[in-house]
Amino acid sequence: QVQVVESGGGLVQAGGSLRLRCVASGGTFSSKTMAWFRQAPGEEREFVGGVHRSGTSTDYPNSVKGRFAISRDDAENTVYLQMNNLKPEDTAVYYCAADYRPYATSQASDYDYWGQGTQVTVSS
Repeated sequence: QVQVVESGGGLVQAGGSLRLRCVASGGTFSSKTMAWFRQAPGEEREFVGGVHRSGTSTDYPNSVKGRFAISRDDAENTVYLQMNNLKPEDTAVYYCAADYRPYATSQASDYDYWGQGTQVTVSS
């Protein structure tokens, strides 16, 4: 049984930074592809980035490119989302997802395991 737990969300002013943490326990972490998504009220879930089993990250969507970065620490069963220069439009619930595929994708339906989400609120 794979469990995914996010942490690190909170309230931050525009221009600030946050680092989200996601621990995926159960099974072999290094065999999992990991990704982050976000969902604002009334919006569809949006892919913000992923990291392949190899440790290489995916391309990022234009909305976060140059500001967000994903990394993984297989020894700690953890993936991080570093978010810099945050904007009010980054406000959303951020979800971590895991799957046993070799490569991360931007499709939420490709991921079997999800966390409960962590709220990020960016004030202007």
